[in-house]
Amino acid sequence: MSRARMPRVRTSRARTYLIAATAASLAVVARRALRGRVRRSPLWPLPALEEPISGQRGRSGSIRVLVSGRDEPAEGVVRLHLEAMDAGDLPRWEPGAHLDLVLPSGLVRQYSLCGDPSDRASYTVATRLICEEEGGRGGSREVHEQLHEGSEIEVRGPRNRFALVSSASYVFVAGGIGITPLLPMLRAAQAAGADWRLLYGGRSRATMPFLAEVENLGGPERVRIVAEDEDGLPDLGGLWADVPQGTAVYACGPEGLLGAVEGSLPEHCSLHVERFAPGASAGGSGAFEVELRRSGTVVQVAAGQSVLAALKPVVPNVSYSCEQGFCGTCQQRVVEGEIEHRDELLTDSERDDSLLICVSRARGERLVLDL
Repeated sequence: MSRARMPRVRTSRARTYLIAATAASLAVVARRALRGRVRRSPLWPLPALEEPISGQRGRSGSIRVLVSGRDEPAEGVVRLHLEAMDAGDLPRWEPGAHLDLVLPSGLVRQYSLCGDPSDRASYTVATRLICEEEGGRGGSREVHEQLHEGSEIEVRGPRNRFALVSSASYVFVAGGIGITPLLPMLRAAQAAGADWRLLYGGRSRATMPFLAEVENLGGPERVRIVAEDEDGLPDLGGLWADVPQGTAVYACGPEGLLGAVEGSLPEHCSLHVERFAPGASAGGSGAFEVELRRSGTVVQVAAGQSVLAALKPVVPNVSYSCEQGFCGTCQQRVVEGEIEHRDELLTDSERDDSLLICVSRARGERLVLDL
């Protein structure tokens, strides 16, 4: 080989190495981008598996926490203080946010954060014991009987679909344990110097958590306490007197109380509601069919029946937990059809092409799921 040709060989080899190195770098970048995309939305893209499986939200937001404190702020109510197992700060949250607790049995239950948002070292939640005779499904009993100081559990979130909007004036309405998401809002409104008032009702003063705190926070000129055993049911008649234009109204409690608020709300106020269970939607509750795209199976969903209940006999391994549209375990991608969303979880972008099959339904006669 002549000396004149050797530089060309070196140049050619260098160019080959450079191309290979660039391709390898691009591949690494692509893999990292894909992993990030999947972490942000674990349902994308659902693979074309031969055996259908349910899509479920990933555990990328899961945190192991220690129950560092437990007390009873009212009869039948347990408050838990949760600290991260590692030394890092816990994710930030704002008033109205809730936390998913993954209980020892695997049940997932949602509880409003009622502590101080500026405290990055711990979370605080509270739950009332709901017996089976009252419609309880075991989650609150498990919290009361199995979670004690020193217990370790997994939590997910926080998430917030009940965020406190900026306003010069607020009216807060709480029923029983419904005070928990409103408590950080009251503190925030007080700190901001906003005009606010609270109606807080319960069966008795002994069963109403955080009663002393809310009374001290606003005094009798802002806080009205209605204990049913003393005063009967709350009268909303005087609640709206002299309420300014644009007042933001926040309510959380039993369905009867929320219905009364909705029915009496002045037109010049905006209403923000958080329910103990998903509210019934008007219309769209008739029968429809669901096609499972991957298998071609068509399942009939009866009027009043959930998609989840209809699918269980056909897809026995379908994932679910809370059955109330809160936890997201049963989220499925929708290929065709119009959705009537009844959940308290999905973001606006997620609602475009997915639903929670435990509560949401079809607006029309048919849905096609990527199952």
